[in-house]
Amino acid sequence: MAMFPTGDSNDPGDRMAEMFGPAQIDHQVRQAIQFCWMGLPKERRTVAEVETQIRRLVERALRDFREDREAFGRPGDR
Repeated sequence: MAMFPTGDSNDPGDRMAEMFGPAQIDHQVRQAIQFCWMGLPKERRTVAEVETQIRRLVERALRDFREDREAFGRPGDR
Protein backbone atom coordinates (compact mmCIF):
# COMPACT_ATOMS: atom_id res chain seq x y z
CA MET A 1 0.00 0.00 0.00
CA ALA A 2 1.37 3.43 -0.96
CA MET A 3 1.63 5.98 1.80
CA PHE A 4 1.52 9.65 0.89
CA PRO A 5 2.74 12.54 3.01
CA THR A 6 -0.05 14.56 4.51
CA GLY A 7 -0.34 18.12 3.27
CA ASP A 8 -2.77 20.75 2.15
CA SER A 9 -3.64 19.04 -1.13
CA ASN A 10 -6.15 16.22 -1.47
CA ASP A 11 -5.14 15.66 -5.09
CA PRO A 12 -3.38 12.27 -5.38
CA GLY A 13 -1.25 13.59 -8.23
CA ASP A 14 0.05 16.43 -6.08
CA ARG A 15 0.78 14.05 -3.25
CA MET A 16 2.63 11.64 -5.54
CA ALA A 17 4.72 14.53 -6.94
CA GLU A 18 5.73 15.47 -3.39
CA MET A 19 6.65 11.90 -2.57
CA PHE A 20 8.58 10.95 -5.70
CA GLY A 21 9.98 14.16 -7.21
CA PRO A 22 12.55 14.44 -9.99
CA ALA A 23 15.05 12.02 -8.42
CA GLN A 24 12.59 9.14 -8.75
CA ILE A 25 11.91 9.99 -12.38
CA ASP A 26 15.65 10.17 -13.09
CA HIS A 27 16.13 6.77 -11.49
CA GLN A 28 13.36 5.19 -13.56
CA VAL A 29 14.68 6.68 -16.82
CA ARG A 30 18.16 5.35 -16.08
CA GLN A 31 16.69 1.95 -15.25
CA ALA A 32 14.78 1.95 -18.56
CA ILE A 33 18.04 2.70 -20.40
CA GLN A 34 19.73 -0.21 -18.64
CA PHE A 35 16.83 -2.55 -19.46
CA CYS A 36 16.99 -1.46 -23.09
CA TRP A 37 20.73 -2.21 -23.16
CA MET A 38 20.16 -5.67 -21.70
CA GLY A 39 17.27 -6.35 -24.07
CA LEU A 40 19.23 -5.67 -27.23
CA PRO A 41 20.98 -8.52 -29.01
CA LYS A 42 24.70 -8.48 -28.18
CA GLU A 43 25.68 -7.50 -31.71
CA ARG A 44 23.51 -4.35 -31.46
CA ARG A 45 24.56 -3.24 -27.96
CA THR A 46 26.02 0.16 -28.67
CA VAL A 47 25.36 3.50 -27.07
CA ALA A 48 24.02 4.81 -30.40
CA GLU A 49 21.56 1.91 -30.73
CA VAL A 50 20.33 2.30 -27.15
CA GLU A 51 19.82 6.01 -27.75
CA THR A 52 17.91 5.32 -30.97
CA GLN A 53 15.64 2.78 -29.28
CA ILE A 54 15.03 4.85 -26.13
CA ARG A 55 14.11 7.89 -28.23
CA ARG A 56 11.79 5.74 -30.37
CA LEU A 57 10.04 4.33 -27.30
CA VAL A 58 9.72 7.71 -25.58
CA GLU A 59 8.34 9.37 -28.71
CA ARG A 60 5.79 6.59 -29.10
CA ALA A 61 4.79 6.81 -25.43
CA LEU A 62 4.36 10.60 -25.63
CA ARG A 63 2.34 10.32 -28.84
CA ASP A 64 0.07 7.73 -27.21
CA PHE A 65 -0.21 9.87 -24.07
CA ARG A 66 -1.39 12.86 -26.13
CA GLU A 67 -3.86 10.69 -28.06
CA ASP A 68 -5.23 9.10 -24.89
CA ARG A 69 -5.51 12.51 -23.22
CA GLU A 70 -7.63 13.74 -26.13
CA ALA A 71 -9.81 10.61 -26.08
CA PHE A 72 -10.32 10.37 -22.32
CA GLY A 73 -9.54 13.87 -21.01
CA ARG A 74 -12.07 16.07 -19.36
CA PRO A 75 -13.00 19.44 -20.83
CA GLY A 76 -10.35 21.94 -19.80
CA ASP A 77 -7.54 19.34 -19.50
CA ARG A 78 -4.39 20.26 -21.35
